[in-house]
Amino acid sequence: MAATDASNDKPGLRLRARLRALYHGQSQTAVRFRIGVLVVDLLIVAFFIAAPLLRDKPLAFYVIDYVIAAILAADLAARAWCYSDLKDWLKKPIVWVDLFILATLLFPAWLFNLGFLRVLRLWTLINSEFFWRTIGRRYDDTQVEEVTKALAALVTFVFVATGFVYSAFLGRTEGLVGWIDALYFTVTSLTTTGYGDILLPGAWGRIVSIIIMLTGVTLFVRLGQALLRPHKVRYPCERCGLQVHDPDAVHCKACGNILCIPDEGR
Repeated sequence: MAATDASNDKPGLRLRARLRALYHGQSQTAVRFRIGVLVVDLLIVAFFIAAPLLRDKPLAFYVIDYVIAAILAADLAARAWCYSDLKDWLKKPIVWVDLFILATLLFPAWLFNLGFLRVLRLWTLINSEFFWRTIGRRYDDTQVEEVTKALAALVTFVFVATGFVYSAFLGRTEGLVGWIDALYFTVTSLTTTGYGDILLPGAWGRIVSIIIMLTGVTLFVRLGQALLRPHKVRYPCERCGLQVHDPDAVHCKACGNILCIPDEGR
């Protein structure tokens, strides 16, 4: 009986090993597979951004919606299956964001007003280990990574805020008659330009405008810091535990301990 169970489990074990090799391996086949997954992910994000424009074409919208739901569900199931500890995988906030996005895809009629949160997929993608392991480890923990993550956060916020303004205030605000108008209001607000041709009504409208302005300025500052400030590398000091140092540091600036920071350029 035990031999029969073992033989029945072998296909599952082989599939799990194959998925691990594709999602976590370094072979050319694995890299090509992950690049393909990333291309599909970026196309999905593009659909999420353009989804409000398809609102007047419900048939096309629902067909694409459920196709994407099937792709995302298969991807999440494969990642969960090849992960060594499922409970540890479920503890990651990025996973829960992806699961919520999947829920909006599976129940679009009920969760359509929350559909603008699907753009968070861009943020989860750029902040995932999967993304940086695929595009090349030479960018990992570099200024390129910092700038890319800061830019992704800004772009994600712009489209999430646009989706919220579009869903919550369409038809209630003079001048706000389409998605482009919501995008225009969001950009003028977060850049503090404030032309005043579109104003959200009531106290809640003012609160939303304030949140967009403050968050937008914060994200712009973060992007500027990532572009202009000297880059630090993560290399914990063995003596004092300081986590970041200058790329060419020889001694820890906190305790003077001798460092040996790897330099792939040498």
